[in-house]
This record gives sequence, structure tokens and C-alpha cells, in this order.
Amino acid sequence: MENWITDFMEQYGYFGIFLMIALENIFPPIPSEVVLPFGGFMTTNSDLTIPGVILAATAGSVVGAVILFWIGLQLDVERLEKIIDKWGHILRVKKKDVHRADAWFDKYGIWTVFFCRMIPLLRSLISIPAGMSNMNFVKFLIFTTAGTLIWNIALVLLGASLGEAWPKINEYVGVYSSVIYAVLGVAAIAVIIWFVRKRMTNRTS
Repeated sequence: MENWITDFMEQYGYFGIFLMIALENIFPPIPSEVVLPFGGFMTTNSDLTIPGVILAATAGSVVGAVILFWIGLQLDVERLEKIIDKWGHILRVKKKDVHRADAWFDKYGIWTVFFCRMIPLLRSLISIPAGMSNMNFVKFLIFTTAGTLIWNIALVLLGASLGEAWPKINEYVGVYSSVIYAVLGVAAIAVIIWFVRKRMTNRTS
């Protein structure tokens, strides 16, 4: 897949970068850690410029994020309540659990979007719960663009500075991703333990 991505980018330039990053947001197996560094490398041996690559990548990323945000809008709280009415007894999820999650995202969602835009895989998926919570669209655009811009600038500049050695960035991003996923895994386990203990306490009281 990597060869196909780089060949496409070489053939179509800025449009190729725009399209690959847009697809990367919708289809995470297309990795931004390949598209962005290679885009940076292309500025060293073609007519492409660093600002142009960053702009094309950011535009593509925002377009992809907006599509997933729209998908999230179709899965709003009311629809989730209908799913819970039907399957909640099996999933052991109650309506109040959904409302709590929705309230949390209403309070902290913009910062969650901002930081998750700099985490591989999550940077794509975070747009769906943002839509589900009916986040203000203007705020979503601002924070998703800001987080995306930081990520894009970092990887494009790294690709340009490393030149033909740009594939090494995959190794660094892999380590970064592993650390982030480990932290998120521990946090998820902690939340599950807290949730289970709280339910047990409620049942005994």
C-alpha cells in the first residue's frame, strides 16, 4: 500500500496529498505517517513547497473529519436511546450512561478533539463522537483544524529535513503510538474498574 500511496502522490502532487489525507481520515489504514513525511520529502525534489503541502494536507484532513462528523450526527443520543431500549439489557448499558458520556463530551469535547487529532487512529475516529454529541460545528472546525495543523506541520517538516531517510519517521511514530495506546489502555481499565465499583456500591446501598 505504501508504494501505491507514494506513486499516487508523485503523480498528482497537491491534489494527491489532499485526497490521500482525506481518505486517511475516513479509512485509517491509510497512514498519515506515510503521506505527510513523503509529502515533506517531495518538497526537496519537486516543485512542491512546504506551505503548499501543509495546506493541502490540512484541507484534506478537515474534509475527512467533517464527513465523519456528519456520520456522527446521524447517530445522535436519541438514536442511541432507541438502541439501548432494544439491546441495553444485553449490553448492560442504561440511558443515563449515554447521557453522562454526552454531558462529559459537551464539557471537554473540544479539547478532546484538539489533542486526539495528534494521535494516530484516534485522530480520525474522534470526529464521530463529536458529531454524536452535537458539538458546535464552528468550534469543531476550529479545534480539529488546529490539532491537525500541528500534526501536519511536524510530520511534513520532519519529512523535508530527513530527505530520502523519511521512512524512518514510521519507526518514531510507531513508538509514539505505542506509548499513547498504552496510556489510553491503562486509563480505560481504570475507568472500567471505577464504573464497576460504582455500580456494585449502588446495588448494596
